[in-house]
Amino acid sequence: MNMSKKDIIFSAVTGVITGLIIWRLAVYLNLPRVFGLPYGLAPLIVPNLWLAGIWFGHFLGRWLKFFTQFGKYAAIGFTNAAIDFGILNLMLAYSGINSGWAYPVFRGLPATFAVAHSYCWNKYWVFGAGKSNGGKKELAKFVIVNAVAVSVNISVASVIVNYMSLPNINPQIWANIGAVAGSAAALLFSFIGFKIIVFKKYHPDVI
Repeated sequence: MNMSKKDIIFSAVTGVITGLIIWRLAVYLNLPRVFGLPYGLAPLIVPNLWLAGIWFGHFLGRWLKFFTQFGKYAAIGFTNAAIDFGILNLMLAYSGINSGWAYPVFRGLPATFAVAHSYCWNKYWVFGAGKSNGGKKELAKFVIVNAVAVSVNISVASVIVNYMSLPNINPQIWANIGAVAGSAAALLFSFIGFKIIVFKKYHPDVI
């Protein structure tokens, strides 16, 4: 199955957005280079990784349609995570707060924004439901699924940051590790929720 023009354009756009955020986050957190490559190349490398991943999803989709959908969903998921972490670290940088009672609030605001961003991309690209009029029922399902996903995100991240620790890890890095774990849990939950609750009727044949 060939990639559509929309797939190519959207994967390139989301890849550039993700690459730019990765670049600036790496500079802010002073992360070591991966394979010796400067993070400034991320806006060029990531779009190609997204294109390759989505193409591979289409390739596997010849046998199981699930992969065609999941390849695009994964790209959006990583893009959302980048946006989430970008906003989170802006808040951490300007406030100097990286733990305690304020952390759940700081975790919730960018996570909520990322979820709204996720809905738009998933509705109009991943699940192809943009031409439909789901109305209030679809919106209500979306709000419920994502409210739980945000709660899962905040809970997992806050438990890791406030009740778990590893020696010799910078608090800023640990705050981001908590965010990664929370986002991973929320990504899995939201994909299942989108698939079987919000957008199921648009792709009943995709398992």
